[in-house]
Amino acid sequence: MHDIWSPWHGCNKISEGCAHCYMYFLDKIHGNKDGSIIYKTKDMNYPLKKNRDGSYKIKSGEQIRVCMSSDFFLSDADSWREEAWDIIRKRKDVIFFLLTKRADRVLNCLPKDWENGYENVFLNVTCENQKRADERIPILLSIPAKHKGIMCAPFIGPISIQKYLEKGEIEQVIVGGENYDGARPCHFEWVQNLQKECVNYNVKFCFIETGTNFVKDGKNYILKSKELQAKMAYKSGVNFEGKKIYFKLYDEFNNELKEDELYKPYFNEKCQTCGSKPICNGCSKCGKCKPKEKIT
Repeated sequence: MHDIWSPWHGCNKISEGCAHCYMYFLDKIHGNKDGSIIYKTKDMNYPLKKNRDGSYKIKSGEQIRVCMSSDFFLSDADSWREEAWDIIRKRKDVIFFLLTKRADRVLNCLPKDWENGYENVFLNVTCENQKRADERIPILLSIPAKHKGIMCAPFIGPISIQKYLEKGEIEQVIVGGENYDGARPCHFEWVQNLQKECVNYNVKFCFIETGTNFVKDGKNYILKSKELQAKMAYKSGVNFEGKKIYFKLYDEFNNELKEDELYKPYFNEKCQTCGSKPICNGCSKCGKCKPKEKIT
């Protein structure tokens, strides 16, 4: 995917949300090494790669999800992280979405020039249930950062975050059910309750997918297609735009980039009914989709 940067791969399971980790499952079915084996990838310099004309492959204003097959704050990656921070500093025109279950390690893993945070870093913690929400969100709120968010995925238990939202630091909440091997149920009422809390504080809310095992109105649905899961999440109508998240991005000469200088996502026909659209970089135009497309 064009919006993912994987400087290292592999992870160690540390909480309930890790029990049926999608990375472990996908590594196994693709015949790769055990997911617990952690290694630096060949994609470390991905954000710095350029086209033949000298322009960056990743455009100014794009949001890049980091370490989706690992954890940016994994202890095994301590020797590689400074190199990653250096790349993030160089691409101050790109938004880097960092997601971690290791909130307790973040403060000691920040770069020396972090101060109150980088303008182009969106720091997020994963909260799969109330226990982990109460464990990780207070730590997130104690860390100096320009942008903070929460991701409830896999969403395996009811969560209330109202007391954290009222502090006004959380800009976005993402929710998604569990997939693949051993998917635990995601109840729509949990999603609805969390969305109401976000609406009350004008915080952006995005229900990206139902997960394989989805419960609504007391009925259990098994949705094996991720495309269908995303479509059903969209059709639920719970996504909420909330207060606009504004990132100050800069060019190589440290000039702040204007709105019209930033990347504009391209969305094809399928994208229009995808739950992830509000937080997505759009279609990479890989050519696999045959239906008539349109730009929005």
